[in-house]
Amino acid sequence: MINKKICMLGAFSVGKTSLVERYVHSVFSDKYLSTIGVKISKKIITVADQEVSMILWDMEGRDIFTDVNINYLRGAMGFFVVADGTRAETLDTALELRALVLGKMGTIPNALLINKDDLADQWEISEDMLQQTAAEGITVFRTSAKTGQSVEEAFQSLAKAMLKVGRNV
Repeated sequence: MINKKICMLGAFSVGKTSLVERYVHSVFSDKYLSTIGVKISKKIITVADQEVSMILWDMEGRDIFTDVNINYLRGAMGFFVVADGTRAETLDTALELRALVLGKMGTIPNALLINKDDLADQWEISEDMLQQTAAEGITVFRTSAKTGQSVEEAFQSLAKAMLKVGRNV
């Protein structure tokens, strides 16, 4: 079995924990629980006939990345940055975090998850913003932890990208 460490990064209350809970346990809760430090979850999946242990590091929400958090990135084979579609400023935070991580870790598989698609009528992040981000070569998924929309697809896509790179934890 191949182990792959994935970090979940983003501002406060964008839905990182809810996305992990949806992916790992197929559940959603409306209760907001702030993550302190890091919460680690695991899910075993099969990708291209290969068993992969996805070790998910759900990191506390940050609007500014600190040196303490950078230590959590060690050994990561991929990462997601998450933004809340109803709060445009979280996209800026996600993109800043992405650039910072790539600067520290080098090029590793990653994607941007724009969460809360079930609230699309309340979105501040426009389709133009998403298209511009995708045009910069960033993989973007519109997700909903509540409905499960594109959650499995996003994690499968990242797993496939990590297997192509071929580095193990």
